[in-house]
Amino acid sequence: MAISVKSVGRKLIFSPESFLARKGTGRTLLDLQQGEKIFAQGEESNAVFYLHTGKVKLAVVSKRGKEATIAILSSGDFLGEECIAAAQLQRKATATALTPATLLKIERKEMIRVLREEHAFSEVFVAFMLARNARIQEDLVDQLFNSSEKRLARALLLLAQFGKEGAPETVIPKISQETLAEMVGTTRSRVSYFMNRFRKLGFIEYNGKLSVHSSLLNVILHD
Repeated sequence: MAISVKSVGRKLIFSPESFLARKGTGRTLLDLQQGEKIFAQGEESNAVFYLHTGKVKLAVVSKRGKEATIAILSSGDFLGEECIAAAQLQRKATATALTPATLLKIERKEMIRVLREEHAFSEVFVAFMLARNARIQEDLVDQLFNSSEKRLARALLLLAQFGKEGAPETVIPKISQETLAEMVGTTRSRVSYFMNRFRKLGFIEYNGKLSVHSSLLNVILHD
């Protein structure tokens, strides 16, 4: 485990950043192309993944075959963490790379070990889970009380990582209007209507690539 610690005098200090940055015992770096699956709904849940670069879509399919996008994840996010709860747990969603992506795959046994033994890593992971829980609550409030136009604006801003640490990604990966409609809970035609409206107002630009401007916040803030 020398790659995941740093020396301070004679004491070895565990570094969560180093642990997540490199392959090692129970850890494998994966490079995925756009459209590649990371895991599929119904598969055995036996590893946690940490997203270094790229975007990943989480989607679920109902028994009737209807698909719904439940999250778009970006760098710094974990996915597949449900495997920590119990062995042989099945995946509840399918994870697919929306763009070329680099991930660290952490086997369940190694993830549990480091959570138990390394307090610094536990703090990082708990902070992520608390932020994820807050995001889920915000998504629920958004779905219950906001119009589809505001939900679309919020989805675009989140894709551009407005509100996250560091500079936002004003140019976001190409994403279909069908996927946006699934995220927002509306129809493709409504998404098309609002996207054209946002473009005319100068909130977004899209010509092969989609650019999101901070002025789109006006849609969310306006009552």
